[in-house]
Amino acid sequence: MTGSETPVVLIVEDEPDVAETYNLWLADDYAVRMAGSGDEGLAELDDEVDVVLLDRMMPGLSGDEVLARIRERELDCRVAMVTAVEPDFDILEMGFDAYLCKPIRSQQLHETVENLLERSAYDDMLQEYYSLVEKQATLEATKSSAELADNEEYLGLRERVDELQEDLSDTLGGIDDDEDFIATLRGLSDVEE
Repeated sequence: MTGSETPVVLIVEDEPDVAETYNLWLADDYAVRMAGSGDEGLAELDDEVDVVLLDRMMPGLSGDEVLARIRERELDCRVAMVTAVEPDFDILEMGFDAYLCKPIRSQQLHETVENLLERSAYDDMLQEYYSLVEKQATLEATKSSAELADNEEYLGLRERVDELQEDLSDTLGGIDDDEDFIATLRGLSDVEE
């Protein structure tokens, strides 16, 4: 996506009223495509799509299966799962970039799309970091401390987040704390715009 092009958002949602609501919220700022099923979503997906808003539970091809196929095709788009399914540890294996639990508000949807578009400008290491931090935050918001402490995959996730933060800190010039890290990332996105 170049700065002069209107970003393309693909909504893959089997509930027509929900899909139309998202469309109305986003249409003023983005080129919106809509698909009512997983198969339709894959048919609409091409190199022009920047962000996919993907319902997780759909009849036929589920959102999980659509997500796997998107990643297999190695398209350069960000994917937000927008779903009523409460997250569980299975999300650790999924290649989404954001996870939104329904019902959502217009502002939340706009912020998510905007954040995902900003992430597209970052390199692979930073994208992996954001994706893992999103998974960590989602699990920490829904699981008890005891459940988290007993899950080896979650503990591995935390180790990887720490490694990536250290690598990114080194890459970005020695950041001492989380506030400096966030400020540096914001500064990078401002420069790239």
